[in-house]
Amino acid sequence: MRYPLNQMEFEKKYGTEDACRELIKQLKWPEGFVCSNCGGNTYWVQTRGRYTCRGCRYQNYLLSGTLFYRSSKSLMTWFRAIWWVVGQKNGVSALGLQRIMGLGSYRTAWAWLHKFRRLMVIPGRELLSGEVEVDETFIGGHHEGKRGRGALGKILVAVAVELSGKKVGRIRLNIIPDASSESLTKFITNNVEKGSTIITDGWPSYSQVTKKGYAHLIQKQSASVGDDPLPHIHMTASLLKRWLLGTHHGATKPSYLAYYLDEYTFRFNRRKSKSRGLLFMRILEQAVLQGPTYYKKIISQLEEA
Repeated sequence: MRYPLNQMEFEKKYGTEDACRELIKQLKWPEGFVCSNCGGNTYWVQTRGRYTCRGCRYQNYLLSGTLFYRSSKSLMTWFRAIWWVVGQKNGVSALGLQRIMGLGSYRTAWAWLHKFRRLMVIPGRELLSGEVEVDETFIGGHHEGKRGRGALGKILVAVAVELSGKKVGRIRLNIIPDASSESLTKFITNNVEKGSTIITDGWPSYSQVTKKGYAHLIQKQSASVGDDPLPHIHMTASLLKRWLLGTHHGATKPSYLAYYLDEYTFRFNRRKSKSRGLLFMRILEQAVLQGPTYYKKIISQLEEA
């Protein structure tokens, strides 16, 4: 499947509802139509988006089980919103999406962005491997309280950076409850392939990783001025905080931050991609596979977090 390379190609390929439906059909049934009731392969189209199985007469709705199910907005609007979001190098705000897409309310734009961020985490994604720096960083404003790993009133985020020679490769970011051995080891096993080398500072909570099948290299601070034992991870953490401040105005609610970390990871790991069309297709594939998410569900999940 050839991806659109620019805005003109995008509008030419997906400038009609029929074209958008055809792409969703290809993504939903890559091997051809399959009835969700009996598994049959033959059908007739009653109306646009409704496929009736010839074998059992079951009506299969094209958008059922997708992000777009029961949406009052056109597929063209959804496609254009996804195209615009993946094209913004530094991320987008709900207000920006509302203005660009002409959405009727800020709430709609806000909900759409959260839906898109949910799609940026691909189930079963490949783990980091090789040499991986791991550390924690605090996200949040200025609060009175303890400094360091026990800082009060801030959100603790675990950071893993895969090294590619002397450069930064892929990253993983997750909110963790504390800097205990249990929390850090769980983060590592969920995000780094066993057999990899975990590079950390001297924090004792990392000492258990060798029992989980990892090599462990401790980098200690030297006496040299300006020496940084974990330069790649500290650079990544600094860029993350700058991005949060610039794009999301430093938003630090745990329930919101988890979505923002997913978005930043998606964008950072694809920072060298020259194909906007490929990023668009990756999001769209997940929109078809992961199913609908409704506003009330998003709100309830954020309130529970």
